[in-house]
Amino acid sequence: MSRIQTTFAALKQQGKTALIPYITAGDPHPKHTVNLLHTLVANGADMIELGVPFSDPMADGPVIQRASERALVHKVGLTAVLEMVKTFRLSNQTTPIILMGYANPIEAIGPKAFADRAKAADVDGVITVDYPPEECGEFVQELRSRDIDPIFLLSPTTEPKRVDLIVSQASGFVYYVSLKGVTGAANLDIVEVSARVAAIRKKTSLPVGVGFGIRDAATAKATAAIADAVVVGSRMVQVIEASTDDNLLDNVAALMTELKTAVDAATKSI
Repeated sequence: MSRIQTTFAALKQQGKTALIPYITAGDPHPKHTVNLLHTLVANGADMIELGVPFSDPMADGPVIQRASERALVHKVGLTAVLEMVKTFRLSNQTTPIILMGYANPIEAIGPKAFADRAKAADVDGVITVDYPPEECGEFVQELRSRDIDPIFLLSPTTEPKRVDLIVSQASGFVYYVSLKGVTGAANLDIVEVSARVAAIRKKTSLPVGVGFGIRDAATAKATAAIADAVVVGSRMVQVIEASTDDNLLDNVAALMTELKTAVDAATKSI
């Protein structure tokens, strides 16, 4: 099993939900990224979603767009991100790292070369926002042959037939985007999300993670009760954006502690 599958299995035995924070690699500066990864783990991250900076992040709202811009100023691209993961792995061999990004950098080097490099860096999963499942069979095969989980997004507007296609290609978990629109948008309707997650579970045995719209302990706890994973992105990036070099790690640790306490306190309804 992959690290992602092993982690979910262990959490299920404990009756717990995974907490998956998101940060953008290179934000606010490349020198901080590896320390941020370790801080996230030390304060409760079960897995980490690591964003690959991109100039046109279509699924991301203004908060994460600004994070990409800050990283790109320092020329942080795919190669630099993979080097950061390699450095992290020197002292952490257990926490799953999931790359989150867009197809253009992958296409630039080719799916096989990307999969080789991701494996060499010890990446565990890949979310590629703009790779349609109808067109990424080769990419999925390259990842799976290296025990890297291809993770796909489902949204409130995904049609049932397309859900079937997506879950047939996915491994590790499926990521339900709880809101229409971009990251950081609107408010979470937990009743609707619960119904959508239940419908997805009828089509797959994979764990279901929920992200977008989780802003605080209350929404994290409510989501943890109905999902297998809670993904927190924009709120984490907001804290990073508002921090200085002196208080960055402390501020991130404080938010993680708040979120982890809430997620662990949730009463599972699944």
